[in-house]
Amino acid sequence: MDERIHDRKFVRTFFTTPTAVEEDDTAKMLRSASQLRGMQAPDVWVPDNEDATAPNMRDEGARNITEVVAEAGEDVPGEIHPRVVWHRDSPETRYRGFQHMLEIADPEKGAVEHIDGFVIPEVGGIDDWKKADEFITIVENEYGLKEGSLAMSVIIESGAAELAMEKLRGEMGKPTNNLERLFLLVDGEVDYTKDMRAITPTGELPSWDELRHNTSRAASAAGLIAIDGPYDDIRDVEGYHERMQNNQAKGQLGIWSLTPGQVVEANKNPLPPTEGYWLIDEDGREVELKEQDDIQVYNGSRIALEETGEGYILTIGSDQLELEDEDALQEELLGLLSYVPSLDDIVDSMEEFEAAKEAGQGAIAMTQSATVSIDGVETDISRDRMWDEATYQALQTPITYFQDIYESRPDQHDDLAELYSEDIVNRAMDVGN
Repeated sequence: MDERIHDRKFVRTFFTTPTAVEEDDTAKMLRSASQLRGMQAPDVWVPDNEDATAPNMRDEGARNITEVVAEAGEDVPGEIHPRVVWHRDSPETRYRGFQHMLEIADPEKGAVEHIDGFVIPEVGGIDDWKKADEFITIVENEYGLKEGSLAMSVIIESGAAELAMEKLRGEMGKPTNNLERLFLLVDGEVDYTKDMRAITPTGELPSWDELRHNTSRAASAAGLIAIDGPYDDIRDVEGYHERMQNNQAKGQLGIWSLTPGQVVEANKNPLPPTEGYWLIDEDGREVELKEQDDIQVYNGSRIALEETGEGYILTIGSDQLELEDEDALQEELLGLLSYVPSLDDIVDSMEEFEAAKEAGQGAIAMTQSATVSIDGVETDISRDRMWDEATYQALQTPITYFQDIYESRPDQHDDLAELYSEDIVNRAMDVGN
């Protein structure tokens, strides 16, 4: 079950839109979202006929989805996965979601040819996942669609759903279900917090790092894609970036986006930077050094460096180190410094390793060097990193990710060329193939 059965290998953005609003044109927000292009357009667009839409407007919301997607779906650059109502403890809610799926997938209404699947919220144990899968199978058979042609994504909003993820590898592929249709596993921390009866002093959501890890692990094991839940503070761009970077370190490269602005941030954030840069550990917090005339300059106040007649005094927070010579200083700084490579850097390194491998070398040393200035004291530092086949494969993920984005989103080609240059984009598409 490690092989993915969907074309997409990665999803950066999962963008939800209300399906019906109190306006003269109740489909106004759907129409607006369907027109998003380039970096404002998500990888997965979710017309949301559940939480984002008032309960008394959801029947109209289902009709709006069919109308808007039939009109505009062909030109939507990402995939379209409507969210329908569902609940593990409510047969009535599940039946209503089934009726909405029948409405949306009716070929005579012209939307289903642009619909890639459905998002099912509030799932419970694995038997509940199978119920949703069976309903989608019935929809496909009702309209003569190929079984499995409609993907199913689920939102993990309960302890039961979290535990069910451990059973996916054993259940997918059985002749009694079509769970191979599963596509995304999406964290829903708000309802998960409610289900877990969790309390924090401030009322803020817990971080739920374990949930994100478990979702990412389950997605990897079952050949699916893991998506983090919504980040409600839509003005906190820095916090959104930090959340995404924490997720990316767990293999969860996608995140829910609530606004077109968040879509732009989430589309760009996982991409390698346009310029490489150095970070220094400033007493437990990493800060970026500023490049001035090819020198990496530290301008903070938590690190101080003084040159004495006998050596150096390096102060980090409240700790003071006496270093006898430049070699000792270089060694200490190397422990504090790290380098974030640009797309160009990654491509250069991969091309160099590929050339060495073709020439018969199994491993080569890659050198990173810089001149670092702290309080006006300049120090040359360099480090060697051995590249072998395992290193090459591990560091190929950012390139594979970039290539998948480029192939899946032709509407973003101009944006990517503007970010990196046409030459770098072309090289990135060629390397590793």
